[in-house]
Order: sequence, then C-alpha cells, then structure tokens
Amino acid sequence: MSSSPSAANLLALLRRNAASPAVALRLFLHLSSAASPPPPRSTSFLARLLAAQPAAGALLPRLLRHVLSFPDPSPHLLALLYCSDVLPLRLALPAFRSLRALASAPPPPTPVYNRLILAALRESRLDLVEALYKDLLLAGAEPDVFTRNLLLQALCDAGRMELAQRVFDAMPARNDFSFGILARGYCRAGRSFDALKVLDRMPSINLVVCNTVVAGFCREGQVEEAERLVERMRAQGLAPNVVTFNARISALCKAGRVLDAYRIFKDMQEEWQQGLPRPDQVTFDVMLSGFCDAGYVDEARVLVDIMRCGGFLRRVQSYNRWLAGLVRNGRIGEAQELLREMTHEGIQPNSYTYNIIVSGLCKEGKAFDVRRVEDFIRSGVMTPDVVTYTSLLHAYCSKGNTAAANRVLDEMAQKGCAPNSFTYNVLLQSLWRAGRITEAESLLERIGVKGYNLDTASCNIIIDGLCRNSRLDVAMGIVDGMWQEGSAALGRLGNSFLSVASDSSSKQRCLPDRITYSILISALCKEGRFDEAKKKLLEMIVKDISPDSVIYDTFIHGYCKLGKTSLSIKVLRDMEKKGCNPSTRTYNLLIRGFEEKHKSDEIINLMSEMKDKGISPNAMTYNSLIKSFCERGMVNKAMPLLDEMLQNEIVPNITSFHLLIKAFCKIADFPSAQMVFDAALRTCGQKEMLFCLMCTEVSTYGRWIEAKNILESALEMRISIQSFPYKQIIAGLCEAGEVDHAHSLLKLLIAKGYTFDPAAFMPVVDALTNKGKKQDADMLSEKMMEMANFNDGLATDSRKITPGSRSHEHAKNGQSDWRALLHRDDSARTIMKIMKRVRTGWGQRGNVYEHKQQQNDDFYVLENTG
Repeated sequence: MSSSPSAANLLALLRRNAASPAVALRLFLHLSSAASPPPPRSTSFLARLLAAQPAAGALLPRLLRHVLSFPDPSPHLLALLYCSDVLPLRLALPAFRSLRALASAPPPPTPVYNRLILAALRESRLDLVEALYKDLLLAGAEPDVFTRNLLLQALCDAGRMELAQRVFDAMPARNDFSFGILARGYCRAGRSFDALKVLDRMPSINLVVCNTVVAGFCREGQVEEAERLVERMRAQGLAPNVVTFNARISALCKAGRVLDAYRIFKDMQEEWQQGLPRPDQVTFDVMLSGFCDAGYVDEARVLVDIMRCGGFLRRVQSYNRWLAGLVRNGRIGEAQELLREMTHEGIQPNSYTYNIIVSGLCKEGKAFDVRRVEDFIRSGVMTPDVVTYTSLLHAYCSKGNTAAANRVLDEMAQKGCAPNSFTYNVLLQSLWRAGRITEAESLLERIGVKGYNLDTASCNIIIDGLCRNSRLDVAMGIVDGMWQEGSAALGRLGNSFLSVASDSSSKQRCLPDRITYSILISALCKEGRFDEAKKKLLEMIVKDISPDSVIYDTFIHGYCKLGKTSLSIKVLRDMEKKGCNPSTRTYNLLIRGFEEKHKSDEIINLMSEMKDKGISPNAMTYNSLIKSFCERGMVNKAMPLLDEMLQNEIVPNITSFHLLIKAFCKIADFPSAQMVFDAALRTCGQKEMLFCLMCTEVSTYGRWIEAKNILESALEMRISIQSFPYKQIIAGLCEAGEVDHAHSLLKLLIAKGYTFDPAAFMPVVDALTNKGKKQDADMLSEKMMEMANFNDGLATDSRKITPGSRSHEHAKNGQSDWRALLHRDDSARTIMKIMKRVRTGWGQRGNVYEHKQQQNDDFYVLENTG
C-alpha cells in the first residue's frame, strides 16, 4: 500500500516532537487516515512515546480508536501489542481483543502472547495468564519455553503446585529457569523437599536453584537439610557464595539459634581468605536483626559499633533495623538518641524510620503514648504517610475507640493522604476481631463511597470475623457463593457489603484461596466439627488448591486439644502419604498433646522419629519434654536436656530455664535454681524477664533475702521493675524481722530514681515505728506522701511522662493501692501520728521552716515547708 509524502515523513515528525507527546499524537491523527494509513512503525513509536507519559490513560485510547478506523488495522494492532512490555494491561487487552475479532487477521505470533502473558503476570492477573495461554493453543500458535515458563510461574504464584508439576513434566524442552521457577514455587509453598527433587532432576547443579532450596529449608526450620545441601554443593565443586551464607544465617536467627548464626558470621569475618565469602551489607543487616529479635541488645550494640567502623552503617535501612530493635525491646530513649545520631551523621530519616517508632508505641497499647505520637506527627518533624496513619488507626481500633479512628480518617482526607486497601483491611480486621460488627458495616459503607472494592484479603477478614463471632455457617455459605459470584457473595450479609462487592471485575479476582479454607477448617475444628472440616479439605483439593502443612497442623491441634492423640497420629501419616511433609511445628503440636497427658515416653519416641526424618527439634520441642518431666517431679531427668539442647546446637529459651528454676524452687533446691539462673543470664538476651521470673519464684517460697539480692542486682542494671514483686519482698522482709534490709532496699529504689507504688513504704514505716526509730519513720512517711502526690499528678497529666521512663512505669498503672492501707486501724494511727509530727516539724524556727537532711549514705534529700 502506497503512502502519501506526509505519511512517509510521519515517523521523522514524531521523533522531532518526542518532547511533546500530545502534539505528536495530534500530528499522527492529522496526517494519517483511512485513505492514507501510516507505517506500523509510526504506530509503535507513538505508542511507546505516549505510554511513558502520566496522561497515557487518556491519550492511548484515542490512538487505538484511530487505528481501528483503518481499512486493515491488524498490522497496527500488532504494532501496539508488541509494546505490551510498556503499555498498561488495561490498554493492551482491548487491542488484543480487537485483533482477535478480525476474521481476516491471522492469529498473533507467540512473542505477542508472551508479552501479554508477562504483563498479566506483573499485575498478578493469574486468571488472565491461563486464558491467554488457552487462546494461544486454540489459535494454533506454538508455545515456546518462555511461554511455558510464564504459565509455570503463574501456577506457582497461585499455589497450584500439582498442576504446575504436570505442566513441567509435559514440557518438551526445559531450561534452568524452568527448574528454578518450579523449585521456588515449592519452597514458597513450604514444600522444600519437593523442591529438592526438582533440583535432583537438573542435568547440572545450578547455584541459583541451590540457594533457593537452601533458603526454603532454612525458612521451614530444616536447618540440617540445608547444611546437607551446602555440603553436597561443595562436593560437586560448587562453592557456596554470600547469598548461600546469608540464607543460612537468616534461617538460624529465625529459628532462635542466634549464637549459631553468629558463629557462621564470625567465620566469614575471620576466614574469608581461606575461601569463605566475606560478609556483605545484607549479612550485617541480617545478623543485626537476629540479635535484636532475640533480645540480645548488648550484643547488637557491639555489632553496630563494628558496622560503624567498617562502613556498613551508612544506609538508612541499616539504621532502621537497629531502631526497630531498640523500640521492640523497649529502649525508646536510646531510639530517640539514635534519631539524633542519624541527623548528625547526615543520614536522612525516611518515613519508615518514623513509622517504626509510631508503630512500636502504638503496639504497646498505651493511650497516652498514642496521643504523644499524634502530637509528634503534628509537630512537623515528620510527614505522616498512609503507614503512619494506619498504625494509629490500628491502635485506636484495638482499644475500641472508633470515634478517634474516624477522626484520623477525616484528618487523612484533609491532608490528602488517601487510605489504601491495606488501611481499610487493618480497620476491618480490628473491628471484626473486637466483635464490633456495626462499626465494621459502617466502615464498609464508607469504603463503598470512596470507590474501593473488596479483594480476597478483605473477604478473608470478613469470613474470619464471622467465624470468630459464632456465625460459622454463614461464613461457609459465603465461601460457597464466592466460587460463582466472587466478592458479590458478601451481599447476602446486607447492603453495606453489597456496596463494596458489586464490581464486575471482583468476580474474577476475589476467589477463595488457601487462607480462606484455612480459616474455615480452623473454625470447624475448634467447634469439634471434624467431619465437615474433612469435607472442606477434600473440596479445596478438588478446586486445585493444595493444602499445606498449616492446614494439616490445624487438624492435629484440634484432635490434641480433645485428647485424641491417636487421631492426630493418623493425620500425620495421612499428610505424609499425600506428599505434604510435616514440619517442626507439626511434631511440636503432637508432642504438646502428649505433654498434656504426661506421656514422656511417647514424646521421646516422636523426637526420635523427627531426627530419623531429618526434622530438627527446636527449643519448644525440648520444653514440652522438660515440662513433662518437671510436672512429674523428675527434675533430675529434665536438667540433662539443657546439655542435650546445646550439643544439638539448639539455644534454650527463657521458658526452658523458667521450667527448671520453678521445679528446683518447688523442691527447695535453691542452689540448683541459682545455677540455672546464672546459666540463663549467659545464654539468653532478655535479662529483664529473667531477673523478674527468678525474683518471683524465690519470693513465692519466702526466700526474702535472696529475692532482695536479685532485685538489687536488677536495680543496678537499671532494669524496669514494673513486673517485679517488690512490694511483697519489702513486706516479707519486715514480717521476717529483716527491717534494715527492707529499709535499705527502699532507699536504693529512691536513689536510682524509680517511682513506685507508695504502698511499699507502709510495712517499713510500721516496723520502724514499732522499733522506736521515729525519725526514720517520719522521713519515709514524708517521702511516701511526696511520691503519692507526684503519682497523682502523673495520673492527671500523662503528657509530662516520657514513654519508657520509670515514672511512666507507675503512672500507667493508674491509682496506686497505698491509700487502701490507710483504712487499716494500725496503719492509720501510725500515719496520723507521723503526719502530725511532719506538719509541726522538728527543730522548727519561726512559722516558715525548710529542712534538708542529707543521709550519710547520700540516698535522698527531704524538703518540707511548714
């Protein structure tokens, strides 16, 4: 077909006007027509030019309409489809449908299908991937390896692993990407043993696929299997790289084996010249997160110093990890110092930096903390984003303060910060879990007005809420309806649900998934409706949704709670037959069931079975056996399990030590309890919790001097004493005649700056008065009144308190119980006498008196103005 001169020069004109896409489009529309169509190259060039513009959504449809006016639009539609890598899918699909509707046009070639399938995959339109692949086959085109790899990835992303395996087996040709996609899919589905089988079928071992499987084993807690694969890599001449080591370190940290992870990290630091990879930025960041998550704050601080010296603490992401660790471990003051350090070092905090603090404070559930966060947000220091507001909304909804949540939503609208689907999902989940169904429906109406539609995650939240609020049968009916109607099935709950579920496209996207069935099966098992739960399991298999170990674990947990451990064992055997490998969690649930029955022998047999299958027990596994022995009074058998754990490179956690400490204290073997406590301090990171539980256990059995010594050690370490039984210790010391010890403990509390319940003063005041030590009793009474007045002030003006401070500890408890002691006859008489002397003063001169007495030990200063 001949073209006019203007059309022949059209491509050159478009290139000259590339800086003004709208002008280029007008030129194209003016110089091309049905009588004089342009070259397809011009169409392709203009499409790419327009796709790069923010206004592409308005300009590209005009181009498509113009192209369809040509006598033979097929070459131009093909030119547009070859741009599918840059065109939005919603604009490429109409061009594809128009081309397929042309009776005279041949079907698109395979590369065009590949581009469309890839675009659908990028937008997670897995249903469209399958539809395009079927259309390719119907059109008579031949899929190549790339096409089949895309289909394989879509099936893996949807969790349809059985079908993915069949597609893989039917592929006439495969490449390394084919093996890698399937192996990655199995790993993401928690089936790393199946991924290993895929690796075994590869013609030659591949480092990327090996790293994928190693990471998969590590995520599932199969650390021994991961180590075996690493050794196999070395034996076959494939040296593990830093990615391999990072996966191992990350897995060990997540499994609680932080010290083992640190040993690998240290080897990388010291032996990199002997062939080990050197730690990179990811290695340091993963190790830092591992220390912080396990509560090893002091060790993390040392690592931060190493990172600072080595140049690995120059990214805001690394600072954010350290900041999150401090906040998670209650070190709010240090977190604020770190923010100042970032500014000093020229590291600009981002919104995520501030959101760490906001989220951390909100999760503490302290109302005044949330108000302080709001004040912080409005101070101008940070620019709140949707994540910031979502954290605030979650905090308010969790406390049932829907009025404040609505106020935050209004503020978001005023600030131009539009809530996203995640924001609404957080709100829905908070309201449904709190049983606030009316507020949830009001929120749904608000979502509908904003033009949002429910996705599968939203539907799952509502289904979970129905199950939690005793409407399980309604939830089951909705899930059945979702297969035909999508999210519109929620409309049967009322108009508020229909307003956000009526979008026609939601029918395609909002289908039940594995999480949907997990929710239903869990709810059915909790109600003891196991036969119906089994039917749902079969239904999801028929729907080509593979059940994972979590779903089988739900059955095991349900049977164990009913004491039906034999049925739990049958579920274990069945899941193995179905090719779903049990995890450490699976065995832990079984072992917990036998623990409730005090069947130590069965627990030992299950642990032996785990080792035979290469499934590593963890601290929780051993804790069940330790608890079983301790509850049967067999602490002599429980104690060696600590050594066994360490030999198996399993780090005991606080529960491990607590069980033993409690058991030794129960049989009055306090030296052994102290020995376990000392070992725990060397092994665990949560020192505050350790000191608290040891102090509590010793106090329970009236060992007041030992309890006092432990508490004093905690005070010297500046540990928060909010959960410590300090009042019981002081009262116990006084009852045992150890008034001087009680008095010295009080003075240490005051000297260290702790603000605590004034009721703790009363036993000491009474005892000192009875011993005739009037002046000491008077001084303590006055200090008690000062502290009581101070605490009353804190309760009425919480804004004066810094979150995490010692004053904050006591203020959040509200009114103390010290005033109740005044109603005791003996205490009332003592207080009245003392207060009379305090008001009169001693050694008073004139009407105005100011007295300052410095104790010899420099513990506190009392001031009184009469």
